[in-house]
Amino acid sequence: MANSLKRLVSCVIFDLDGTLLNTDGVVSNVLRVFLSKYGKEWERKKALKAVGKTPLEAAASIVEGFGLPCGKDEFLAEITPIFSAQIGNIKALPGANRLLKHLSRNGVPMGLASNSPRKSIESKISYHLGWKESFSVIIGGDEVTTGKPSPEIFLEAAKRLNMEPSSCLVIEDSVPGVMAGKAAGMEVVAVPSVPKQTHLFTAADEVINSLLDLQPEKWGLPPFQDWVERTLPIEPWYIGGPIIKGFGRGSKLLGIPTANLSTEDHSTLLSKYPSGVYFGWAGLSTRGVYKMVMSIGWNPYFNNTKKTIEPWLLHEFNEDFYGEELRLVIIGYIRPEANFPSLQRLIAKIHEDRRIAEKALDHPLYSKYQNDPCIKGSPSTQL
Repeated sequence: MANSLKRLVSCVIFDLDGTLLNTDGVVSNVLRVFLSKYGKEWERKKALKAVGKTPLEAAASIVEGFGLPCGKDEFLAEITPIFSAQIGNIKALPGANRLLKHLSRNGVPMGLASNSPRKSIESKISYHLGWKESFSVIIGGDEVTTGKPSPEIFLEAAKRLNMEPSSCLVIEDSVPGVMAGKAAGMEVVAVPSVPKQTHLFTAADEVINSLLDLQPEKWGLPPFQDWVERTLPIEPWYIGGPIIKGFGRGSKLLGIPTANLSTEDHSTLLSKYPSGVYFGWAGLSTRGVYKMVMSIGWNPYFNNTKKTIEPWLLHEFNEDFYGEELRLVIIGYIRPEANFPSLQRLIAKIHEDRRIAEKALDHPLYSKYQNDPCIKGSPSTQL
């Protein structure tokens, strides 16, 4: 997984919401309920304008965007206690716990710099074991004069860490955060929290799909040692349902059976996982259990407007299997979603993914899940 060194850094400064925590899901749910009181419908495009801003700026954006009959201070005063009651439901983003443990274990100093108030930051991280102890410095937006995109919060973090700004690596999910990091003279890795918006992050030194894709060695930091057969083991998760397509467009091009599933049935689950290529085991209700490699995402080559779930069953079939019940256990990650300049390059990469998955699934770490009762349809288990 090694790549050429970009620049040596000595510490890492993280943003919190949208970078380490999947705050968006809880915020969206709270906003939906709040807006309904005023006869307004939640719209993701309008809500996204608040990403990366200070609480007051975000409140102003929501009030204006949705045409609410209240001021930003009134809005903030009313919604803050509702949101605070849901803080315990905010989950860590994929790769966050892994990255924090890795850096902490290797003695890399870490700071947390968020536009959120200090009290809110401490409340959020209190629900995540070991997070508070991982950070040598925690700074909230209420502890500086100006929030991001001003560099003040990152410069203050570097000062408290006794680090030169040039030796700091910032990890951010928003454009204002990236601007702040670069204005502070720091290296910046962007992990956009908004799908299909990477083109807005050209100021960042690197843009990655998720924290699963961060390669610390690029920055002179200790590399991860947890990859197995070119794959990353992940906590198993289950998904299933009737196949809405089988032997479709992809199958004819590749000669590999495709079994598309409905994303509508799994929208909540999929919001937790970044787009990319995963693998595991697939159980067809009438046929058996097979090795499987699966893409989750927008398929940029075909410019899809909706997120797709496309498991590829690594077995030869001679007939379609529309409507059959498919059960999956996803146990590993291969790579992020990527665009390709030609269909030939895309096909070649998918075949490479297939070879990686087939070999990895013979490893004892992964092969034990072949007999998982969930994918065999045991009546005592549910997906």
